[in-house]
Amino acid sequence: MAALPSDMLAIEISRPGGPEVLKPARRPLPVLSADGVLIAVEAAGINRPDALQRQGAYPPPPGASDIPGLEVAGRIAAVGAEARGLAVGDRVTALVAGGGYAQYCAAPAGSCLPWPEGYDAVRAAALPETFFTVWSNVFDRGRLRAGESFLVHGGTSGIGTTAIQLARAFGARVFATAGSADKCDACRRLGAEIAVNYRAEDFVAVLQAATAGRGVDVILDMVGGDYVDRNYELAAVDGRIVQIAFLGGAKASANFARLMQKRLVHTGSTLRPREAAFKAGVAASLRDKVWPLLSAGTVAPVIDRVLPFDRAAEAHARLEADHVGKIVLTLEGA
Repeated sequence: MAALPSDMLAIEISRPGGPEVLKPARRPLPVLSADGVLIAVEAAGINRPDALQRQGAYPPPPGASDIPGLEVAGRIAAVGAEARGLAVGDRVTALVAGGGYAQYCAAPAGSCLPWPEGYDAVRAAALPETFFTVWSNVFDRGRLRAGESFLVHGGTSGIGTTAIQLARAFGARVFATAGSADKCDACRRLGAEIAVNYRAEDFVAVLQAATAGRGVDVILDMVGGDYVDRNYELAAVDGRIVQIAFLGGAKASANFARLMQKRLVHTGSTLRPREAAFKAGVAASLRDKVWPLLSAGTVAPVIDRVLPFDRAAEAHARLEADHVGKIVLTLEGA
């Protein structure tokens, strides 16, 4: 690798607001920690937490960069003295707590994974946030197993497209909700047996009928609001509901008697503030169980749009409009 510069181009949040507040700026290079690496970024994924941070609703955790961006792909430019198993020049994709919209990004060594076989930077950058989130919530917290049924709300989001494919690959019966006929078609192409247009149908009634009244074993929900009670109604006995966002509101009225009667587990988590050791454990599971599926083409990120670095505002506008899958910024030529 060439000698490192003293500063870098980054996209910063000039003030809380809409996509237009994302502005290019010169920033010092991140400080390399003893157990971390510095990545020369080639591509960075866009995620809904980035938009929440831009709006002033999701501040970075203590010690994290105020530059948005939770996932990057590129080559390692420097390695900390205590980082193991990585070398300068390695191509990695990494989950980070911030700092992804920049030419260089610091990452814990344990959160780095190699690019799957045949991948370029764009496809590699589309992996960490959704795959870490789905694995830790659906398979670890939700304990989804082969032969069980699984529902993901928002099936065409980055999380949704990942969850559909992974649940199907590991032998679950997969359902999804989405907001249009075209989006439902996209869910079915990815492996959902049934995709319910929530604007036109009652997903509880449709999926109760599809399961002969048994209900769904694991539900991954990013909506909240009135979906809480509907999820309780739909869940099977001993069902698990995993909450990862509240796009429909964080307050709800629900019949909590169903929680007891059905022996439900309603859990939730946030990934960004979790400790490095936790993320390293998820990374190890992904490398062992999921990366072979990516290299074989059994599972793949769905890319909605690739935009150059200087069009980050457009990428955020796209994120907040209709899209299917991931939006990625590329630093080629930046």
